[in-house]
Amino acid sequence: MNAFSRRQFLRQLGLSAAALPFLPALPSWSAQKRHAAPLQRLIILFTPNGTVPSDFWPDQVGTDFELKRILTPLAEFKNRMITLKGICNKVRGDGDSHMRGMSCLLTGDELLPGNIQGGSAKPAGWARSISIDQEIAHFLQAREATATRFGSLEIGVGVPNRADPWTRVNYAGSNQPVAPNSDPYALFEKLYGQVKDRENLGSVLDEVCHDLRTIGKNVDPAERALLDQHASFVREMEKDLQSAGTQNLLFPPPSLEQGVALDNDGIPKISHMQADLLVNAFANDMARVATLQYTNSVGQARMRWLDIHDDHHHLSHEPDSNRDAQEKLVKINGWLAEQVAYLARKLQSMPEPGGQGTMLDHTTIIWTNELGKGNSHTLDDIPFVLLGGGLGFKTGQSMQFGKVPHNRLWLSIAHAFGHHIPTFGNKEYCQEGALALG
Repeated sequence: MNAFSRRQFLRQLGLSAAALPFLPALPSWSAQKRHAAPLQRLIILFTPNGTVPSDFWPDQVGTDFELKRILTPLAEFKNRMITLKGICNKVRGDGDSHMRGMSCLLTGDELLPGNIQGGSAKPAGWARSISIDQEIAHFLQAREATATRFGSLEIGVGVPNRADPWTRVNYAGSNQPVAPNSDPYALFEKLYGQVKDRENLGSVLDEVCHDLRTIGKNVDPAERALLDQHASFVREMEKDLQSAGTQNLLFPPPSLEQGVALDNDGIPKISHMQADLLVNAFANDMARVATLQYTNSVGQARMRWLDIHDDHHHLSHEPDSNRDAQEKLVKINGWLAEQVAYLARKLQSMPEPGGQGTMLDHTTIIWTNELGKGNSHTLDDIPFVLLGGGLGFKTGQSMQFGKVPHNRLWLSIAHAFGHHIPTFGNKEYCQEGALALG
């Protein structure tokens, strides 16, 4: 078999083509981009059903503030965080507050007309505009220095297998919802499947070489020469695999526990698995923008691992006078804060590849929600907590605003990436410009 036919055979196996998506993860490629400018990354982490305001928001404004019970799991990151009270989703129009709270959260624009009936008088459809994560990802992908293999990652934890405005927070454009990947095993295949295929094929080739050597000891010299030709071909295939294998990743894929049930009770393990995959993908520069979505608007997870058997949404509708329900909601939201802390610790534990400090120094996590408070369905005082670095904001402070549109926050995020758009979403809510967070 000549050199051309061997290359053709490898191409048929998909080996050469499979290497192309991994180019952004090659150390030399990534190093060239890193030297151009410090990396900036964004993770938007969504949790549903509002919060318990009295146990969430700090009473003080400024740098001398105390964390309430829900935020205490983030105490080690107090100097790296900003709490933002007074940011409101002012988007109105068709659809109920849960629908608009979810599908207008990252888009800052109205829902399209549609036939999806919620708890309001008028049905609605999908969002009419692109979401901020996709807007920033497109901006980064348009420049060679910041383009990555995937651009963005949409990751879920316990998101139900259905499509409607209550389950979708990401939008590629008007009427273009993006589904999160809630299966860590499928996400692993998306990120590393081709790498693992190479490893598996490499193991097969090792066995073939061993078999050829064994056979060669028991045939005549003429036949042995033919076997040597086959062995030479196998060695060339191995060289190709070695040049496009896992050593081209700066960090090897994480090991996932096998057999975790992708159901309600598997949520705690799935949460950590998805966070591990997200951080590893960022470390290998596969993407610089991601969303991590926990369940969905009207999320009905039963957090039995907290000894809470009521569903989250039902509890969020209980009146403030129901102290048992309020305590359970504090416990639920505190657990969700622990998931934010787990993600932040993973980033903090990773040295910035080719740069200074840790990955958390170059990554901003935004923890948010579709409602300010569950039992009132208010879209005022949406929980927004920023944690990490890289965007030039002044961290270690509690901030309060006078019921400003959340569109202005998204402008601040876009501008921090160097994407100086004048408006985002509904222009009416951008008249006073980006929020000052520096």
